[in-house]
Amino acid sequence: MQHTIVLIEDDKEIGKYIQEVLIQNGYDCYVEETGTAGINRCVQIKPELVLLDLHLPDIPGTDVFNKLKELDPEIVIIMFTSQDTPESIARGLNIGADDYITKPVDTNVLLARLKARLRSPAHANNKLQVGDLTVDESSHEIKRGDRKIQLSAQEYKLLVFLMQNVNRVLTREMILSRIWHGSPDIETRVVDVYIGYLRKKIDFKEPKLIHSKRGFGYMIKQTLES
Repeated sequence: MQHTIVLIEDDKEIGKYIQEVLIQNGYDCYVEETGTAGINRCVQIKPELVLLDLHLPDIPGTDVFNKLKELDPEIVIIMFTSQDTPESIARGLNIGADDYITKPVDTNVLLARLKARLRSPAHANNKLQVGDLTVDESSHEIKRGDRKIQLSAQEYKLLVFLMQNVNRVLTREMILSRIWHGSPDIETRVVDVYIGYLRKKIDFKEPKLIHSKRGFGYMIKQTLES
């Protein structure tokens, strides 16, 4: 299957180069030089992934990010920027970005990151699986082993987000941005509460799948035992 990618990048040379690399490697790639044009292109073709420069000539990349997530909460967005300080990377990930790539980028690294984010086996037959925990995204059926699990709508969204990012720590801010769309009325402690709900329903047996990283956030972990 050919994946569709939109690159929103105002540097024409970089945009052309990345587009050529992606097309040569089997991707369908469109390049837009402004945030407004990028949003319009995404509305038109509904890409699976967006490479988004944070510094654009018309509107901030963060505004573009928020608009794209509003239009399609499931779209994969990778920040693509020359800002490589730990603070900048943390800021990009904390708003809910799926990944963060700094310029100049090694094409092998870029292709590996794209492959990881677009890997089809994780969503084969619309099913997510970590150990003996499975989620059917078509029917919304959740099972651990032979036991069916009932979740609320928010619990379901949170579990899917964790499973889509298996073995990766998600900060509370990332979870708030994705599940509660960064609502100012929602405090970060609500994430802890919902993680607690999930643990009671999911981790009723060993091995435990949902783990916390003190000072950072939460992850669902694929272990050798699972």
